[in-house]
Amino acid sequence: MTAVLAVDVGGTKFAAAVVSAGGVIQDRLEVPLAGQDPTSVLRHLVTALAGGGVAAVGVGTAGPLDRVRGTVSPVNIPAWRDFPLTGTLSTWLPDVPVTMAGDAQCVALGEWWRAPVGGSLQGSLLGIVVSTGIGGGLVIDGRPWLGTTGNAGHIGHITVDPSGAPCPCGATGCVETIASGPAMVRWALANGWEPGHAADARALAGDARRGVPVAVAAFDRAAGALATALLTTAALCDIDRVVIGGGVAAAGDVLLAPIRRALADRDGMAFLRRLRVEASTLGRDGGLYGAAALALGTLTVRA
Repeated sequence: MTAVLAVDVGGTKFAAAVVSAGGVIQDRLEVPLAGQDPTSVLRHLVTALAGGGVAAVGVGTAGPLDRVRGTVSPVNIPAWRDFPLTGTLSTWLPDVPVTMAGDAQCVALGEWWRAPVGGSLQGSLLGIVVSTGIGGGLVIDGRPWLGTTGNAGHIGHITVDPSGAPCPCGATGCVETIASGPAMVRWALANGWEPGHAADARALAGDARRGVPVAVAAFDRAAGALATALLTTAALCDIDRVVIGGGVAAAGDVLLAPIRRALADRDGMAFLRRLRVEASTLGRDGGLYGAAALALGTLTVRA
């Protein structure tokens, strides 16, 4: 059975896995960046997992990226600007095909591949990662839509508040400035949140679940921004399903319930009322499954 290497490049951690053609994770490693050199962390993962040989490599990466040039410039990894990711992997694994897409695109593709609705691969899907940043990926009519450069579906950088906070991407009022984990925590702290422990998104979600008003308000505010972006995407692409993954999405209904309420308040057109919002069923491995699907697709093309 063909095995491929799947790599998930996130803003705060890297993960990799050896995955069979049938979609079974055979071996998996995850390493937090925590101030480490990202290239060294990547090499460690590749060396540890691909030593026995793999047929192809698929990479899901935080963006922006350029699939044509094979480079990445993740907003939350300053050390990587126009970093030659596919070329670097090809140097370490010569004669092994390497392909990449955005991390949230891989979440969408992984959900599509391993958890299709009712066993059917029809319709359209938007996958979102809500974590340190916010990414997105599209599957349209059963096919991943990556775009020319590989950045299609980058929902985190839709402007939802033109008078809002500046975003590291250079724009103002992006979804990411309101609904990412760090943005939610900053807003809550500025509005009187007093965490009894670590001031992070997990603690904020716990307080929201307990009904702490400022924590609830932070999630409602994030949900409003996400709902605006989801409806914008649905109006443009006629999607009918959204799957949300990532660390902040682990809060479950603390985030999903206010998103659904915000959507219900604004979905004026009938076709937008078809939109369903769900939590990813694949947890932290969604991006790895999608990256594996990319790699297996590369094998199919090469064959």
